[in-house]
Amino acid sequence: MSAVYGLLADGVALSSDRKSLFIRLNPAARWHDGVPITTRDVHFSYDALASFPTSSIFSKAYLDSWIESFEVINDRELVIHHREVFTHSNLLAMTTFPVKPAHYYADRGDPYEITLDVPLGNGPYRVKDYSRDHVQYERVKDYWARDLPVNRGRHNFDRIRYDVYRDATVAREAFRKGLFDLYVERDIRYWHAANDIPALQSGRLLKETRQVARIIGQQWSLVFNTARETLRDPRVREALTLAYDFEWQNRVLQHDSQRRALSYFAGSPLAATGLPGEEEETLLAPFRDKIPERVFTEPYALPVSTGHGLNRAVLDQARQLLADAGWMLVDGRLENKQGQSFTLEIATQHVWARRLLLPYIQSLGVLGIDARLRLLENVQAVRVRQHRQFDMFLNDVSFVNPPMASLHYYFSSEHAEPGSGANFAGIRDPVVDFLIERARRTPDMETALIACRALDRILLWGFYRIPLNMPDEERFLYWDKFGRPKDAVASFEYLTDGLARVIDTWWFDDVKVGPPVGLRH
Repeated sequence: MSAVYGLLADGVALSSDRKSLFIRLNPAARWHDGVPITTRDVHFSYDALASFPTSSIFSKAYLDSWIESFEVINDRELVIHHREVFTHSNLLAMTTFPVKPAHYYADRGDPYEITLDVPLGNGPYRVKDYSRDHVQYERVKDYWARDLPVNRGRHNFDRIRYDVYRDATVAREAFRKGLFDLYVERDIRYWHAANDIPALQSGRLLKETRQVARIIGQQWSLVFNTARETLRDPRVREALTLAYDFEWQNRVLQHDSQRRALSYFAGSPLAATGLPGEEEETLLAPFRDKIPERVFTEPYALPVSTGHGLNRAVLDQARQLLADAGWMLVDGRLENKQGQSFTLEIATQHVWARRLLLPYIQSLGVLGIDARLRLLENVQAVRVRQHRQFDMFLNDVSFVNPPMASLHYYFSSEHAEPGSGANFAGIRDPVVDFLIERARRTPDMETALIACRALDRILLWGFYRIPLNMPDEERFLYWDKFGRPKDAVASFEYLTDGLARVIDTWWFDDVKVGPPVGLRH
């Protein structure tokens, strides 16, 4: 699990009936222009969410589903009244609620309108300069929350600059020449083989890994579009799942660095293991006729290959599943009773993924499937994914632990329609919907854990995704010019998808480099 600490709020209380959340704002809280942050800003931000995309978990539609009303008591105090009772997911949602400055947008219109104007903030840094190839932040010297205990020792650089490179090879070369200070390496090949350079050998350049325990789930998985006629049958999806030889790919292409994610909540107590316990069986009993019997009789598992050569036994099993679903091998091609060939397009915007997906496509070819890889541009990928214009898509389904606030957005029937939410598989299952609501709305964490484990089993046995790896280690390199916290404090440093929050607690070591004022990443 994880914990959060208040910045804008210096006092929070929950009523005894768990229906009302009392919030008191920090009297020192200020926007960068010196104007105090008040409850008026909070209320304005809530109303402004009406223009935010309804597919987001921060949309007004989502908040309105459980918020009955906002009650502003004075400039510092407000009460949020729940339609039922506050749950863990509701409380976590409020910790990431985006507060906007009401006075700043009084004559600027919608705060969510796209603009090139730098918005007014209240954090430790403000945008100093930007262009297409960089964005530069400067430290706010009179940052109002600088001395809060959670911020002591953080935000030590006067300037932080992020340089934008469109090509990873060019970025690596620029980093080795010292053009910037910190680089996150996402390609395991270069981590193991391409950084054997004098600066690394001499110790001037350092490399390090870190596992982030608060990120759980499946870092990467191949999601099926169940709206496609060929992929509606779960036996077909299971066959395609069996055809992915994770052990071969991990040995040959990933230096045995990955751990397979056999759960939607891998790496956490929410993950289903073994057979359902008594509590899970009781929870699922009313839906027994709607659930595959294997949920109750078989622990979910995927075949483990030797990692050498073609896994023929598993491919034979996949071929039988396809035959059971009406697909037969005719002259080397998989066809249905109407003589239609089985074609499949796998889409991704990640160039590095080609080397992982092409061997899988070859395995599908052994089954007689005409599979192809479609490489997308980033903007194009967003449209293709949102509008479900794919057969399979390489996608991230990792969560911050606990994930209750995200379950509805990712798996519910409400978000199964194209253009709505992150339920890209198009899952429409009343049992899934019931378990999501059970996990979201219960005020008891143990009950939520049981619901999540049951949900995990239903999703896994539905074969909506081919699970690939658990959240991987973060791999980064940096020039030896920094001081860093030690022991327990260091365990809270982390990088998430390239957001270098690890530098929050770093500082320049004057002994190593003198007193510079900026960091580039």
